[in-house]
Amino acid sequence: MADESERAVQAAIEGETRLLDPEVRASPARVLELLDPEFTEIGASGRQWDVESILTVTSGGSVSPESPVKVSEMSGVVLAPGVVHLTYFADNQGRQTWRSSLWRLTQTGWRLYFHQGTVTS
Repeated sequence: MADESERAVQAAIEGETRLLDPEVRASPARVLELLDPEFTEIGASGRQWDVESILTVTSGGSVSPESPVKVSEMSGVVLAPGVVHLTYFADNQGRQTWRSSLWRLTQTGWRLYFHQGTVTS
């Protein structure tokens, strides 16, 4: 069972890492492969996002290859079969946030279901 949980957490971490990759973010098709159809986000700004609105941001170059998001302290836990909660610290060109993501296993693989960012002081 521990191996199964470790694989689930690792799959979510790999998906999250891909979503932070500037090359992936620049491709709406690649982002869609990672987002759950019911995806929602509460951004660090307080704004609420859905699949359509987040695609506009990701394809708009919000993360550049020259200044990728720096991630640290990423960890995950299985909340229930097929549901992983990730937390991590992100620094995007000096804007520092704590991030929290819920990933769920679907018929097509692990997909990001919910994400929230909180700016640190």
